[in-house]
Amino acid sequence: MIHLPITKASDRHFKINPNDAPVKDLREELFQLEKEGELEVIRVPDNYVELMTKYGRMKKIPIDKTWHHKSCGQCGHIPGYSTSIFWLNRQFGLDYYDPTDQTSCTAWNYYASATSNPEAQAAVAVRNFAAAHEVGYFPVIHCGTSFGHYKEVRHALVHQHDLRRKVKKIMERLGKKLVLPEEVVHYSEWVLAMKDRIAERQVIDMSHITATVHPACHYHKLIEEDAIYDSEIYGAQRTAIVTGTLQALGINVADYSTWFDCCGFGFRHILVSRDFSRSFSVQRKIEVMIEEVNPDVTVTHDTGCVTTLDQSQFAGRAHNKKVGLPVMADSQMAAMAMGAHPYKVLQLHWHNADNKPFLRKLGLDVEKTWSEFQAEVDKIKSGEKKFMTWEDADK
Repeated sequence: MIHLPITKASDRHFKINPNDAPVKDLREELFQLEKEGELEVIRVPDNYVELMTKYGRMKKIPIDKTWHHKSCGQCGHIPGYSTSIFWLNRQFGLDYYDPTDQTSCTAWNYYASATSNPEAQAAVAVRNFAAAHEVGYFPVIHCGTSFGHYKEVRHALVHQHDLRRKVKKIMERLGKKLVLPEEVVHYSEWVLAMKDRIAERQVIDMSHITATVHPACHYHKLIEEDAIYDSEIYGAQRTAIVTGTLQALGINVADYSTWFDCCGFGFRHILVSRDFSRSFSVQRKIEVMIEEVNPDVTVTHDTGCVTTLDQSQFAGRAHNKKVGLPVMADSQMAAMAMGAHPYKVLQLHWHNADNKPFLRKLGLDVEKTWSEFQAEVDKIKSGEKKFMTWEDADK
């Protein structure tokens, strides 16, 4: 009998070798197609940070001149996710663009097997890229689903001449060019690139906080070679996204056995079998985190993940499951560390799981901050003002 040595996951290291990447650097072909007049490439702005991808390629992450591709679910369920991103940009005085002419990526339908055809899907992506290009900014994607989908679309457009031809015709009817970005960038990559600057401005001590991390499937499982990794984080066996940011804020990031599992959203499942999604989220993720770690908070970086992990817990509570774990996005954690208002900016009142004990553990006066937010709401109700401004949010 052969006895093979067993090494704990925490002691293993992923050997980074660019030659092992499933596909070569797509940018070479992208720039060649541009030379041939097939498309135009949106270059990453000069102010960027390079982060290492899974197989060692250095990926350019723009710091400013960013065009923010928001998420439909993000705006409808957890708006504090995106307002935290914008608040961070404003705190650092960065040039960013919040578009009003962006469309949904339609990827939820695509992954739920209810979509139309490849050229329609690709045209939606290119149309949004073109909108960013027209105003001179670089697209940064807030949603993990859009991020993964757009990477697949870019890959298909680079390698399929017939698809490019069909999409180019659609773009011509819209009065737009066929443009593709040099990099497809997720907002959490921007947060990671900014982690040291965020830590320098940190005003809330988080060294006594323990967090678990859920890495979004569509971030690190679709075209996996494009996700960010770090040999100092889990030996580069899993993505450095979120974990690297939390560690920079002094948070203890604890491991748990089902970290690789889906949050439960599952795209098709959440549409046709919502009870299955909620059960999976509670029993395979939330309960496991509580039983193995009992963290103060769990942090993720995708619309569907935050929503599913947070808003499935009410069902578990009805069945006496171990729930009650606050769920937040990394952008919210970063903004809170820098002193952002928990309700005016982070908008934590939209979250389902009770996060008040967590806020109190951070030293925040929940009653005071809630009354400050409620005062702004009362002014809107009375007609004294139409909306809350960024200046109001910082009061």
